[in-house]
Amino acid sequence: MKKITIIGGGIGGLTLAIVLKQNGMEVEIYEQAEAFKKAGSGINLAMNAMQVFKRLGIYDDVVSAAYHTTKMNARTKSLDLLIRADFKKYEDEFKVKQVAIDRTSLHKVLLQHAEGITIHMNKTIREIVESGNGIELYFEDGSKSEASVVIGADGIHSKVRASLFPESKLRDAKQACWRGIAKMDIPKAFSGELNELWGVGKRFGFVPISDQEIYWFAVLTKQKGRSRGEDLKTEFEHFAPIVQTVISNTTPEEILFNEIWDLKPIPQWYRGNVCLMGDAAHATTPNLGQGACQAIESALVLGNALKEEQSVTAAFEKYQGIRKEKANYVTNTSWRFGKIAQCDKSMMCNIRNMLIKATPQSMSEKQSRRLIELNF
Repeated sequence: MKKITIIGGGIGGLTLAIVLKQNGMEVEIYEQAEAFKKAGSGINLAMNAMQVFKRLGIYDDVVSAAYHTTKMNARTKSLDLLIRADFKKYEDEFKVKQVAIDRTSLHKVLLQHAEGITIHMNKTIREIVESGNGIELYFEDGSKSEASVVIGADGIHSKVRASLFPESKLRDAKQACWRGIAKMDIPKAFSGELNELWGVGKRFGFVPISDQEIYWFAVLTKQKGRSRGEDLKTEFEHFAPIVQTVISNTTPEEILFNEIWDLKPIPQWYRGNVCLMGDAAHATTPNLGQGACQAIESALVLGNALKEEQSVTAAFEKYQGIRKEKANYVTNTSWRFGKIAQCDKSMMCNIRNMLIKATPQSMSEKQSRRLIELNF
C-alpha cells in the first residue's frame, strides 16, 4: 500500500495515524492549525472508544489522564432524576472504563503515540484535484503537494468532502452551545457522574474531568444575536445551585461558543483514492456524546482495512460497509434526541419528563449496549 495522507490532525486523524503506524504503513498528516494549543473543553469517551484504545495499546495512558465516569443522568432543572445509564455493570463485560477527559490531555496522549509521524502544520486545504497520475492538494498558503491516497479527517466543514460530494448538506439544529472548564473541587454527590439538566428550551450538562475540574456545556434554543458573551447565569438562574457554582468558577474569556449542526447522512464516503472519516463523513450533534467516539471507531476500521485489503477501493468499501450503519444510527438518533431534550414548550416539556421517567430501564440499557458494542 502506498503512503497515506491524512487531512486533519484532530482526534480522528491522529487515531488513524496511530493505527497505520502500528500496521507498518507510511503516513503523513496535514493540519490547518499553526500549533496544537489548549482546547478549553472536555470530552466524554464512551466504552466503544475505550475498547479501540485498548486494542491500540494506549488505553492505560488515556485512563491515567482522565476521570472515571460510571453514570450518565438526565435530570430536571432541579436535579430530579429522569433516567440513568449505569456503566458499572458493563465494565467487567467489556474490560474497559468510561472516562471524561480534557481534550488537550487526550490530544497530548495521541501525539505521544504518533511520534515519528510527519505532521505538516499551518496547512489549510483549499482544493483537491484527482488526476490520472494521483491526487493534487492545494493549500490556502499557495503551496501544493501530491498524494496517492488521501483521507479527509478535516471535520464537519470538510474541504475534502466538498471536493468529493459538493451536494452534501449540513443541518442546523437551531441550538447554540457554550462550553467551559470550571476550576473547583468536585462535590461528592456528582463524583463519577455526567449529569444533564433539562429545562424549557435549555439544558446544562457537567462532568468531572479531574479532582479539581468540571467540564460543562450549556445549550439554548438559537436566537439572533447569541454569542459567547451571553449572560448564562441569568439564563440558568432557575436551575439547581450547582449550575451557578460551575459557571462562576469558569474564566469567562475561556468559554467557547458554537452553533450545533450535523451532516445529513451521505450515501458514499469515498471516491477513487480519497475517503472521508470522522466528522467529515458522519458529523453528529453531541446529544449522545458519540462524535469523537465514532471517529475513533472509524479510525481503527479504516486503518486495518487499508492494511488487510489488496486494493484501496476494496479497503474503502470494507470500511464503509462496517461503519456506515452504526454511524448513521448515531447521527439520526442524536438528532431526534436533541429535539426532545431541547423542547421549548412548557406543557410539552412536562409530558416529555413524564414519558422519559416512565421509560423502562431495559430500553435505556438496550441503547447503551448498541453504542458500546463493536461489530469489528
